[in-house]
Amino acid sequence: MTKYGSFPGARPRRLRTTPAMRRMVAEHRLHPADLILPAFVREGISEPVPISAMPGVVQHTRDTLRKAAAEAVGAGVAGIMLFGVPEDAKKDAAGTAGTDPDGILQIAIRDVKEEVGDDLVIMSDLCLDEYTDHGHCGVLDAGGRVDNDATLERYAEMAQVQADAGVHVVAPSGMMDGQVGVVRDALDQTGHEDVSILAYTAKYSSAFYGPFREAVGSSLQGDRKTYQQDPANLRESLRELALDLEEGADMVMVKPALPYLDVLAKVADTVDVPVAAYQISGEYAMIEAAAEKGWIDRDKAILEALTGIKRAGADMILTYWATEVARGL
Repeated sequence: MTKYGSFPGARPRRLRTTPAMRRMVAEHRLHPADLILPAFVREGISEPVPISAMPGVVQHTRDTLRKAAAEAVGAGVAGIMLFGVPEDAKKDAAGTAGTDPDGILQIAIRDVKEEVGDDLVIMSDLCLDEYTDHGHCGVLDAGGRVDNDATLERYAEMAQVQADAGVHVVAPSGMMDGQVGVVRDALDQTGHEDVSILAYTAKYSSAFYGPFREAVGSSLQGDRKTYQQDPANLRESLRELALDLEEGADMVMVKPALPYLDVLAKVADTVDVPVAAYQISGEYAMIEAAAEKGWIDRDKAILEALTGIKRAGADMILTYWATEVARGL
């Protein structure tokens, strides 16, 4: 018998021999408290409306949203991110339904707060796109471009009404310059110093948002390339990050997640605040569609994708599978 001495001396496979061994030496672990459930609540419906491009995800009624929030608490999910879907007739150029104290999002915040109290971190999308008849994230100027500073005034109003409704965290997502600072000032000046800001720090102009447009009943005309980030850019994200932190962001986010893991890793290595990543609608839809075709193992693919986001540096992950995955964990 040929003897090979000590070659190979290093045998990493020894630490992969059994499931128990692999579990013991795992470097990153998903936990239910890592997960945040995005949820859509639609005005004027009596039954949940399935979102065709996102199998298993619905536009909730007020009652089913309450149930979803309670289920998330039961599964150990950390938070819920609420998106309001108003009736089309209530959309206008200024997105006034977004700042109406009795608008659908503010009602939803109060409903969830009443249902689960402080057992779930209640977060709200702070943006105008769901409420404008043109579908953009801000008000338009005479030339049809999003007016940054006029939009900031609307965001300040949104922050106040969402905080008045009882939200724990507001999440300005419109990528307007100065949005975090304006929102922080608005909250502090209205007695809401304890409401946190989750900044959409690096939100890219992505092709993977497609199914989300159905989910929120978007009226978008054109695109958002003049305010969302160019997918080619990384340094730009770090500049946005520095500005958001200077303006008072309590947490920061990278969106989408999987196509931008390098950005996520860089942001996580740079900051000393919690970092979130949003596994968006297109990421969800791709896995669900491939699994439906039998091309991939659905459950394993979900966990692998989420683990990759965690490994890249996310402390929190917004995912439409949050409750399902939390139950499994």
